[in-house]
Amino acid sequence: MWSIILHGGAKSIAEKDAPANRAGCQRALEAGVEILKHGGNSVDAVEAAIRVLEDDPTFNAGYGSARNADGEVEMCAALMEGAGFNVGAVAVAKGVRNPISVAKAMLYEEPVLIAGDGARAFAAEAGERLCDPDAMIAMGKRSAHEERGHDTVGCIARDGTGCLAAAVSTGGLEGAPAGRVGDSPQPGCGFYCDDDIGGVVFSGDGEQIARMILAARVMQALEDLSPDQAVEAALAHLERTGGQAGGIVLTPDGKFGWGHNSDDFAVAIASSASPVPKVYLRKGEASHG
Repeated sequence: MWSIILHGGAKSIAEKDAPANRAGCQRALEAGVEILKHGGNSVDAVEAAIRVLEDDPTFNAGYGSARNADGEVEMCAALMEGAGFNVGAVAVAKGVRNPISVAKAMLYEEPVLIAGDGARAFAAEAGERLCDPDAMIAMGKRSAHEERGHDTVGCIARDGTGCLAAAVSTGGLEGAPAGRVGDSPQPGCGFYCDDDIGGVVFSGDGEQIARMILAARVMQALEDLSPDQAVEAALAHLERTGGQAGGIVLTPDGKFGWGHNSDDFAVAIASSASPVPKVYLRKGEASHG
């Protein structure tokens, strides 16, 4: 049995952008499914899915990231596997083509998180693809309003051996101070994964998610609540700060959960029991594709 769920961000999706968000999430899901259905592992599956989203300028991750107050792109990404609790994360990374692959290369290293110039140097040593930092800017891809959307991307997968993996990637916030780090690369805040409990990934107001350690709250709640209920309970805590977010959950037995208090939240789901991709732009929407 395998399962995979991903999201394209907690944000407002204009009608004209709906097809691109839906299609991008479906392509990413298919990349992960292709690995899982042929017996591949969950770590490779979440990396493959996130790379597709990073390569799509529709989403604020990888190519098409936001620009900080200095006009530069600083990206964050993380990947965690739930068997050995290994975490690989990079923060404020510049000039790396696929931050999630750098995070994956970090997965079994002793450091949990490496930032700034150190992240790019590690990427070079690991043989990951580098680029001119300005090459990650997709000119004219968004209006000024849309550039402020919290469309961090995330994915969780369970492979046929029962191993879980969670991954997240973000291009930051438009106009944020140089060096700013949100919740995304911080375990227990933007993500977490435990084969005995489940995996969770969030997107939204990074500072508020970090302050409320939302991923940790979901992991604790999963011992008593359903996946949907665990996400909703965490979002209720977030409302104390006025923050907005969306979260996805996958349990060891392959159950999905998700929710959001943002206007929209692009989510895609598939499993060995139901391999046809289901793509939604908000909770309660009928599936497409």
